Amino acid sequence: RKEFVDLYVNYVLNKSVQKPFEDFMRGFLRGCPGRMWKMFFPVELQIVLQGHTKFDWHLLEKNVTYMGYKKIDPTIRNFWIVFHKLPEEKKKMFLAFLSGSDRIPAYGLEYFQFYIADPLEKNPDELYPFVNTCSHILFLPR
Repeated sequence: RKEFVDLYVNYVLNKSVQKPFEDFMRGFLRGCPGRMWKMFFPVELQIVLQGHTKFDWHLLEKNVTYMGYKKIDPTIRNFWIVFHKLPEEKKKMFLAFLSGSDRIPAYGLEYFQFYIADPLEKNPDELYPFVNTCSHILFLPR
């Protein structure tokens, strides 16, 4: 029985996925040569591939550049009050809305910059917030 269980576990966890894994690995290494990855420790490699998963939301607030707004404008103050009251999952959803990803790139949050811009609409009450994900610009109507 032990031999059967050992062979079965080996098949399920190793043999049955060997061909698809080799195909994936070959394609991955074609785009990202293996010798480049050897310089990273496993934790560093995970951050490079996935981005950071821990956030300091106040640091994110410090890194904002305002276009058409000042930090003391009521719209901006209200935005940050509401933002900081959101649960963690909603904050990550905002980050995904803003940048296309719910993770911070490997270079870190202290270097992640985004902009909050006034779209300068005549009727701001008729406009929803929208973003330019490539440039990390949140267009926030007054």
